[in-house]
Amino acid sequence: MTQRTVLVTGGNRGIGFAIAEEFVAQGHRVAVTARSGEGPAGSLTVRADVTDSAAIDHAFTEVETQLGPIEVLVANAGITRDTLLMRMSDDDFDQVVDTNLGGAFRVVKRASKGMLKARFGRVVLISSVVGLYGSAGQVNYAASKSGLVGMARSITRELGARGITANVVAPGFIETEMTAVLPEAQQAEYKKNIPAGRFATPSEVARVVAWLAGDDAGYISGAVIPVDGGLGMGH
Repeated sequence: MTQRTVLVTGGNRGIGFAIAEEFVAQGHRVAVTARSGEGPAGSLTVRADVTDSAAIDHAFTEVETQLGPIEVLVANAGITRDTLLMRMSDDDFDQVVDTNLGGAFRVVKRASKGMLKARFGRVVLISSVVGLYGSAGQVNYAASKSGLVGMARSITRELGARGITANVVAPGFIETEMTAVLPEAQQAEYKKNIPAGRFATPSEVARVVAWLAGDDAGYISGAVIPVDGGLGMGH
C-alpha cells in the first residue's frame, strides 16, 4: 500500500466519517471538509462549504500546507430536500443540485490541479442507488446523483492519460442517523426490496471506496460500483 494524502468532503458524519476513518486506519494522511463537527481521530478537519469556490480553495490550501498535495479526493458532501415534484420549489431543486453535483465539480476542479502536476490522482464520487434507480419525492436528489456518473466518465476521458482515475460508488440503504429514525415498519418494508435483506454498514461502503483509491484499482475508471445489497441491479 502506498501512503497517500486523502481529502473527504462531508467527512464529519455518516458515510463520509466512515470513509475518512477507514483511510486513517490504513495509514493514509487524511483531511475532511465540514461545515460543522469534526472528522475521525487522526484526521485534519477544515471548514468549507462546497457551494463556495473561495472556501474550497482556502480549505485545499490548508490541507496542502499541512499534509501535502491531495492525491485522493472523495466527493461525499451532499444534502436532501425531499418532496413530491408538484410541491418542489425551484430553490429545493437548485440547492440540492448545487451542493451534490456542483459541489463535486468544484472540488474535483480544484483537486485536478495538483493531480495533473503529479500525473496521479484518484477521484471517487459518492452517488446513490437512487441516481440510477429513481425514487418518488427525490427528483432533485436523483438528478444530482445521476449527474455524477456523467461527470466521472467525462473526467476519465479527459484526464485518464495523466494517471488520474474517476469512479462512482453508489450506496443503497445504509445504517446511518437518517435510517435509524425511520419507523420499524418502514425499515422492514424497505428491507423486503433488498435481496440481501438488510441495510449496509457505513464501513462496508468505506472499504469499497478505499479499495478504488488504492494501488490494486489503478486500471479501473469510469465505473459505477453499487454497494446496495442487490437493490439496484440492472439499473
